Amino acid sequence: MFGLGIPELILILVIALVVFGPKKLPEISKVLGKSIKEFRNSTSDITDTVNTVKDVTDVAKKLK
Repeated sequence: MFGLGIPELILILVIALVVFGPKKLPEISKVLGKSIKEFRNSTSDITDTVNTVKDVTDVAKKLK
């Protein structure tokens, strides 16, 4: 995952725990997860739209 191993992930988690505290960390994780999910959905929608436009363009070229 991005070239990070277990020790690096543990270090990042410990730093986040120290900076944000144990009460805020679950809230931050939840918001981050929702943001990533929305980003994936948006990119999926854009990819679907591009593929649809490409298909329509191919059909239009064949009809000419």
